[in-house]
Amino acid sequence: MTQPRDDQATQVAPFGSWASPVRAADLAEAAVQISDVRIFDGQIYWRESRPAEGGRMVLRQLTDDGPQTLTPAGYSVRTRVHEYGGSSYWIRDGLVIFANFSDQRLYLQRPGEDPQPLTPAGYQYADAVFTPAGDALICVREDHTDPTRQANGEERNEIVWLPLPAAGATAEPQPGRVLVTGTDFVAYPRLDASGRQLAWIDWDHPHMPWDQTRLRCLTLDRDGRPGPIRTISSGQTAALEPQWAADGTLYYIDETDDERGGWWNLHRWRDGHAEPVTRMPREFGGPLWTLGMQSYVIDPRGRLLARSALASVEELAVIDPADGDYRPLPLPFVAFGDLQLLPDGRLLTVAYARDDEPALVAIDPDTAQVQILHRTAERRLPAEFVSVARSIEFPTRSGEDGQARTAQANYYPPANPQHRGPPGAKPPLLVMVHGGPTGASEPTYSLARQYWTTRGFALVDVNYGGSTSFGRAYRQRLKGQWGIVDVADAIAAVDHLVAAGEVDPERVAIRGGSAGGYTTLAALASSDRFRAGANYYGVSDVSTLAGTSHKFESRYDVSLMGSSDPARYHERSPINHLDGFTAPLITFQGSEDRIVTPDQSRRIVQALAERQIPHAYLEFPGEQHGFRQAANIIRAQEAELWFYGRVFGFQPADAIEAVPLHGRALPEVDSDSAVS
Repeated sequence: MTQPRDDQATQVAPFGSWASPVRAADLAEAAVQISDVRIFDGQIYWRESRPAEGGRMVLRQLTDDGPQTLTPAGYSVRTRVHEYGGSSYWIRDGLVIFANFSDQRLYLQRPGEDPQPLTPAGYQYADAVFTPAGDALICVREDHTDPTRQANGEERNEIVWLPLPAAGATAEPQPGRVLVTGTDFVAYPRLDASGRQLAWIDWDHPHMPWDQTRLRCLTLDRDGRPGPIRTISSGQTAALEPQWAADGTLYYIDETDDERGGWWNLHRWRDGHAEPVTRMPREFGGPLWTLGMQSYVIDPRGRLLARSALASVEELAVIDPADGDYRPLPLPFVAFGDLQLLPDGRLLTVAYARDDEPALVAIDPDTAQVQILHRTAERRLPAEFVSVARSIEFPTRSGEDGQARTAQANYYPPANPQHRGPPGAKPPLLVMVHGGPTGASEPTYSLARQYWTTRGFALVDVNYGGSTSFGRAYRQRLKGQWGIVDVADAIAAVDHLVAAGEVDPERVAIRGGSAGGYTTLAALASSDRFRAGANYYGVSDVSTLAGTSHKFESRYDVSLMGSSDPARYHERSPINHLDGFTAPLITFQGSEDRIVTPDQSRRIVQALAERQIPHAYLEFPGEQHGFRQAANIIRAQEAELWFYGRVFGFQPADAIEAVPLHGRALPEVDSDSAVS
């Protein structure tokens, strides 16, 4: 990160052209992220991304001497179950079992030895628990073998019993013995303390796990053979995250209705009876994009220590299950990762603040005292350069019914004490559209956002209808309305900020990735509100999505479109509305993306070329859904800035390699717009 100038005199310069202490290379370093934090045998472990190593994921352990890397060269700890993966490693008595990305086999790694394969090729594994004796894993298996795909028409997802070799014995690869089958998807296999009661959730096409799931359980005999299945939650709501308490109570998250609509709350099942533990207009848990998500823990005193969210802001709380008493912890954070319980009773999680880098922390639930255990990076951006989010609510008439509603977004104004815009000028606005589309943009510190705000851009992260942390009714606004509600809410956010005098109405760009890329394309095709767009691996043709997508999302389009009517798919696909495109577009794509395949981007680029719409296209070899290689992270960020400079008429202060532009010529940038 470059150092700011010592003198504090502000310099007048066009918005967007300001010299920033945040470099694109800093974003590649910031892409080193902690995920999948777990405690095994009382020790702390996590996965860590390595952009400088081609996006490899390694397993790390926190020791008295600091973090130690456990994964040898040539291996990457990452599963592709549901394509998005999640829980991908398990440790017991020094024995490490992990999913290796390149071949998706599970490997067994003993201290001081090379990993050896535990499972054969053709299967993918995730979300496992050890049996009490430690002689087997019970886990989710996704069967990709040719016979299964030919017989089933797609992969088969099941819960399996996977035996582990005895100490010192060589692993004999085997796929595991099936315990639960017959549904399209399974998740959260969880054993009680006896190892005899197994709970899990399952669901079927076309539902997603935030639409409808079933919570089930069965009894295993002494040989690990499954008995009859009992259904606890019948599948009319979206049950998540089963966990057994020491007394045999099964806790889980399910939707509870109140006067404001349905909300994910904590529930329990005991003595054959299900009941809510909390009834709050807050969301416990969230959309199950990655397996193994854990939003609460049960401490030795029987209390529930839980994460919940409202309007994109999260908090931690202590809950008494006897009466549902909810005591929030006063913490300086607005978002949290998975929760784990340390042996001393403290919570372990990754915590995210509004104005600082995320940290792996231990939190005392009685005193709210925080101990920072590890950071992947210290915040090197001085406080005066940090743009802190401001929550905004604004009116919208999203949806085909035209009904008046309210939507929410997080707004980040420009922040750079060394620069100011020309007199009377307003900053350009970047409209950020999160992916999913089921998800949320939280008001956390992000160097990627500060990259723009320190250069003089305003930025708004829109939590359009369909986003989580606002209740089921808000989440379901997008059902059947994809490409309508999200676009309308993005436009309404711009109108709100323009009316408030915050931004330049003539210099508004929209950007997003994956589903956010689709909204970007749909907005450009149907509205003249935006003067530029940045499409990161977005969907251009909804009608081809099901045929190219992976199993997890292969029917998601039906829910988002509201039916499988070909006419509706045609109407909602940006590729069929190119006459509406007038604004320049830059598109980024990974060549090995299996979620939104490269043809989606190539087709929109080809169509824009035929119409001479100004556009640029960068496809990165070896990248998948989201860029993980440092060089590509840097190139994409700089190229997008350069592109906005050409469209909005400013010269970035950064020295950036030009991007090949196609279509009709854009006006040359006035050299006086550069910062001297």
